[in-house]
Amino acid sequence: MLRGIPTAPLLLGLAGVIPFVWGALTVLVPALQSWGIGALGSRFVGPYVQLFYGSVILSFMSGVLWGYATRASGRLQSAACYALSVIPALWAFFMTGGGPISAGMNLIWGFLGLLLLDMMFSLWRLTPSWWVRLRVLLTGVVVLSLSVGVFL
Repeated sequence: MLRGIPTAPLLLGLAGVIPFVWGALTVLVPALQSWGIGALGSRFVGPYVQLFYGSVILSFMSGVLWGYATRASGRLQSAACYALSVIPALWAFFMTGGGPISAGMNLIWGFLGLLLLDMMFSLWRLTPSWWVRLRVLLTGVVVLSLSVGVFL
């Protein structure tokens, strides 16, 4: 699965999922949660770090898609790509309220929807050839990590 993904994007992508994994670990390991609260504050443990950071990352990924939209050709494809690229940020803004379970579930759906957009942009040859492989890996880690906060 990692074959063909350049080292720098892979390492940066994996570094980008650390807050999701950290949040899941602090849900699963009470001693780690206690340490995290004492050392970092309650905002940086459990689902709280995942929800805030997840909203930031969905918004960031809108910017990445916007960048890929600049490669589109033709007015119709360009307009479609620009319109599609803002969906993750709008999803994060409108769908992450209502409590941690609802927000976590909506973030899971948001990241799965983002993966579909990544695949669509890739089919249109607007992304590097390795992009979808990287996004599948990172989305899997994010969804599994968020699922800990939502379902456990």
